[in-house]
Amino acid sequence: MAGPLAGLRGVELAGIGPAPFAAMMLSDLGAEILRIEAPFAREPSVTIPRDKDVTLRGRPAITLDLKSEADRDYLLDLCENADFLIEGFRPGVMERLGVGPEDVAAINPRLVFGRMTGWGQTGPMAQRAGHDIDYIALGGALYPLGEAEGPPPPPLNLVGDNGGGGLLLAYGILAACFEARGSGRGQVVDAAIVDGTASLMAPFFGMLSAGMWSLDRHANMIDGAAPWYRAYRTADGGFIAVGAIETKFYRTLLELMGLDPAELPDQFDREQWPVLEDAFATAFAGRTRQEWADILTPHDTCVAPVLRLDEMADDPHLAARGTVVRRNGMAQPAPSPRFSRTCADLPGEAEAPEALLARWGVAARGGGD
Repeated sequence: MAGPLAGLRGVELAGIGPAPFAAMMLSDLGAEILRIEAPFAREPSVTIPRDKDVTLRGRPAITLDLKSEADRDYLLDLCENADFLIEGFRPGVMERLGVGPEDVAAINPRLVFGRMTGWGQTGPMAQRAGHDIDYIALGGALYPLGEAEGPPPPPLNLVGDNGGGGLLLAYGILAACFEARGSGRGQVVDAAIVDGTASLMAPFFGMLSAGMWSLDRHANMIDGAAPWYRAYRTADGGFIAVGAIETKFYRTLLELMGLDPAELPDQFDREQWPVLEDAFATAFAGRTRQEWADILTPHDTCVAPVLRLDEMADDPHLAARGTVVRRNGMAQPAPSPRFSRTCADLPGEAEAPEALLARWGVAARGGGD
């Protein structure tokens, strides 16, 4: 495996959402991870077909029934050779199965036990069901979104599952593995999406305390209220994103748009923002998205075309960086971040699990993908 995490070994109990996203991030950077699938079919209504699920890339899998004593023992054998474990069950499930943190620590005291939940391992909501939208609602990230009069729209599942969940778990696992290299002792990583979401909101706590953030929705500089920090529809039905906060960028934007500053209200006069918004909307509606991109993006205007998923791979900047790559005819994000020396490559087809097990010194058992 290539990447800065080469040599790190992990066991992943298959799930949906943030846990496999965390495993993908770690695997992309070189960690060797074996995925454990349950013997029963997953719910098709909430899962992506395996051959299309980018978050599963690069990781071989075997099937184990953790209700079977023999398969539970085999999981413990795997943990003996691993640095970390990832699981996303409700609190207490792993303990009831006999493969909880204490069970694993008895055979591998240095293993990091990564636990991914929405509400956390403790607290009144710990045993409740939920999804991304619920966690970011309680975590403070949902309320500020959207128009003032309407309900807040869910920002896909980017803020909760991926940002406040999967990335938080990957970060926590790496921190605990780093500490274990010195202490020889593993520990439990309690990664809760509601906690991670609150962490992502840290700057806004500071802005609120400083009187720089209004609790009213659609009333702040970066929540869509400011006419120079939002998206506009173009003549072809596309959208252009404007983020010209600084005055020097704003002035350049006006000049290239053909708008006379003398005929417009002051940039920061909130009472006049509707006037500015109308002027911007009218101007942007007069050209296509690509025409505006050609005019504005070569200059420091803080403007970018709003791309669809199927357009990203062909964007000149993203193509130059290899941000989106194609594998087996399917576009997907390349591993990130970038490293100057221990470069991480897009994982190829997952190897046979028997090859991984042989390196770990564990006899093959169960069914592979």
